[in-house]
Amino acid sequence: MIIHQDFNKLKVNKETSVVEVLKKLNETAKKVLFVVEDDKLLGTVTDGDIRRHILKVGKIEGKVEEFYNPDPVFVYVDELENKEKIEKILLSKKVELIPVVSRDLYLKGYIEWSDIISEDHIISYERIEEDIPVIIMAGGKGTRMKPFTDVLPKPLVPIGEKTIVEHIIDSFKNFGLKRYIMILNYKGKVIESYFNSLEEDYNVEFVYEREFFGTAGGLKLTENIIPQEYFIISNCDIILRCNYKEAFDFHKKNDAIFTSLTSIQHFKIPYGVINTDIGGKVISIKEKPEYTFQINTGVYILNRKIFEYIPDNSYLDMPSLMLKLIEENQKVLSYPIKESDYIDIGQWEEYHKWLKRLEI
Repeated sequence: MIIHQDFNKLKVNKETSVVEVLKKLNETAKKVLFVVEDDKLLGTVTDGDIRRHILKVGKIEGKVEEFYNPDPVFVYVDELENKEKIEKILLSKKVELIPVVSRDLYLKGYIEWSDIISEDHIISYERIEEDIPVIIMAGGKGTRMKPFTDVLPKPLVPIGEKTIVEHIIDSFKNFGLKRYIMILNYKGKVIESYFNSLEEDYNVEFVYEREFFGTAGGLKLTENIIPQEYFIISNCDIILRCNYKEAFDFHKKNDAIFTSLTSIQHFKIPYGVINTDIGGKVISIKEKPEYTFQINTGVYILNRKIFEYIPDNSYLDMPSLMLKLIEENQKVLSYPIKESDYIDIGQWEEYHKWLKRLEI
């Protein structure tokens, strides 16, 4: 059995900051880090642990000791021959990897899902039991991806053997969602013709804007065809690798009208930043500062009450709608995911980066 011993890259301690943990999760592309003290396993930390902490305290601050799991799943190094037990742990706990420790809990390595579970044994996704439609905003001109979008609309830009929008649909299908409504405008007939030529196990409907009404204004056109209390909105150039079931449960449990799925992003300014006062007096300088923010991904979970705040046949973008709701004291929430789980394919640089990252 393969035991990975490159665990130094996955180690953090109780004093490690939230920001550093997020960076390490992104750099390693893993979902679990090991909390250790002199290589003795104290616990684990996942992106879910971080999300719950951020939602609890309301900011991207804190140390590992505040949110790590002190009761982790692990296997002893002298139990590695018991493949059946390890497989059972992986399947029941639905974990990506398991730390391997000595009897006195010192870290010896880790085992990944792919090391022991056959390729035809796929982790089952938690299904969203309610009949929730997904509205895909597919009417834009795709100006960031010209000249390609002079020929094809952005939703049909290929990624491997499928288009961008098919990958988006697949990400929702994993959670049992079957109904998709595309709001179309630019080259809309091309998109409709493409989907009419497919034979799929989901239903796609098309709604046309007469004008460009913006990411929120176009939603009004769906008011009379969506009887459900909840629905999901997605831009047509964004793929999120997240648990939509957990996100929906969060939205519903908190009785929100609007939940924005956000991505925690890190930005480093490659220069010294100077702060000045009146007359050009330099107050301070900070060399190559780093900042961490939650950014809007373009994926939202909404309550149908939202239609009361969207005017008919008028332009309205999502940021303006969010501000309007906040001014009206409506509950607007964020559901953060880590940086590497957010894929923006709406511009050429990002498109090529993600082709490589997705190994297509």
